[in-house]
Amino acid sequence: MAVPKKRTSSARRDKRRAQHKAGKPNLNSCPRCHSPRLPHRVCPTCGTYAGREVVAQRIADPTAPHTHE
Repeated sequence: MAVPKKRTSSARRDKRRAQHKAGKPNLNSCPRCHSPRLPHRVCPTCGTYAGREVVAQRIADPTAPHTHE
């Protein structure tokens, strides 16, 4: 079994690990409202997924009193 003869320095180790970074998430456009969204997730703007409405969007009523629950 191969065993290293010398210890890898922290600088050499960190230079190698500097390339191991997370990439930017890919964004798809929603087929209904064309806003950017993450793939395989409900659209945060219109609340649809796979062509059907999953999350009912509430419209803010300006005359209703504000309640913080």
